[in-house]
Amino acid sequence: MSGTYEPLTESAAGQLITRLGLFSKEDILEVEEIGDGNLNLVFRVTKTETNESYIVKQALPYAKVVGESWPLTLKRATIESQALRQFRDLTPGYVPNVYYSDETLAVTVMEDLSRLDVVRKGLISGKQYPLLPKHIGEFLGNVLFHTSDYAISPEAKKVLAAKYVNPELCKITEDLVFTDPFFNHDTNDFPEELLEDVQKIWGDQSLLVQVAQLKKQFITEQEALLHGDLHTGSIFANEDTTQVIDPEFAFFGPIGFDIGQFFANLLLNYLSDVERSRRYLLDYVKETWEVFVNTYSTLWNTHQVDAFSKVEGVLPFILEKTFADTIGFCGCEIIRRTIGLAHVEDIDSIEPHRTQIAVKKEALQLGALLIKERKKIETIDQLVTIIQTNTKKKEQFV
Repeated sequence: MSGTYEPLTESAAGQLITRLGLFSKEDILEVEEIGDGNLNLVFRVTKTETNESYIVKQALPYAKVVGESWPLTLKRATIESQALRQFRDLTPGYVPNVYYSDETLAVTVMEDLSRLDVVRKGLISGKQYPLLPKHIGEFLGNVLFHTSDYAISPEAKKVLAAKYVNPELCKITEDLVFTDPFFNHDTNDFPEELLEDVQKIWGDQSLLVQVAQLKKQFITEQEALLHGDLHTGSIFANEDTTQVIDPEFAFFGPIGFDIGQFFANLLLNYLSDVERSRRYLLDYVKETWEVFVNTYSTLWNTHQVDAFSKVEGVLPFILEKTFADTIGFCGCEIIRRTIGLAHVEDIDSIEPHRTQIAVKKEALQLGALLIKERKKIETIDQLVTIIQTNTKKKEQFV
């Protein structure tokens, strides 16, 4: 069904669904462009008679957030559809169905999750998702174990990793998460009131050394298949269900990265509400880690293929390293979402402006602290205590 690449229109998206046989030519379809991201076109195609619907997602050859001056590979659409299928094989309850993909058109047709909330928007509105940490912990534990050297042979892992070589999207992360926010770069975006705090980060040599170490790990460690962009805007949920989407940044990297990104976005929402306590978000952080550890450890003890699987101390070493990495990556994500190119609505929507500035100052302080102290924090309870201790004066911002 491939043809020459060109951006889809609403009409073309509807025609594609018809050609695939998901709807018939006689059906009356409603098509709307619903994408609000930075890199893609997203259409919802609905059969008006039954309200049945599908999502058509197409990669653009440039970043929408910047424009055609920032070209991007279309291969990321293939990587995304591969990753969705891989994740669904490993965690079938936590990933939407993929019905069709086309490498030339950079198109993926998938299940419509509009019955669920985008978790970021739900958290901003004050909703709670009691099963979110359990589901994400299980998702991470399964994917990060089953695509590692501890679950598959070295040969099989190298073949799998070759499918997810993703240099352009990784370069975006290398720049926007690990580099630009820590230097005076023109992609950074922050209000004048933060300049002194930002300059403090730029001038903190001990912090920069730690960030350089984390960037090196991101670039060089190929521990397992990562989602690569696991923030709360890439997760749909309700009280019963959690679904992970948008893995176009997928690649093989350090397993603490996905966990750290998820933690950071929970914490940014935790920081954002200065009027009410969102202690439950710290509980989410704690439970996610505990479920991840339990899931990963169970799989280690039952599905390990490496000769060192039964050597006492190896699994604790893996988990200790992963925990420190998670905390460091979390800190980098908090800082970049505060002063880098791509912000989060959780904090940018805070009113009045002086309160927003106070929260952003706190976010920068917390992010730097987590990066610098990551190897000294030994347990998830210690992490939660540190976060509470360093955010306990939020009520003064109101």
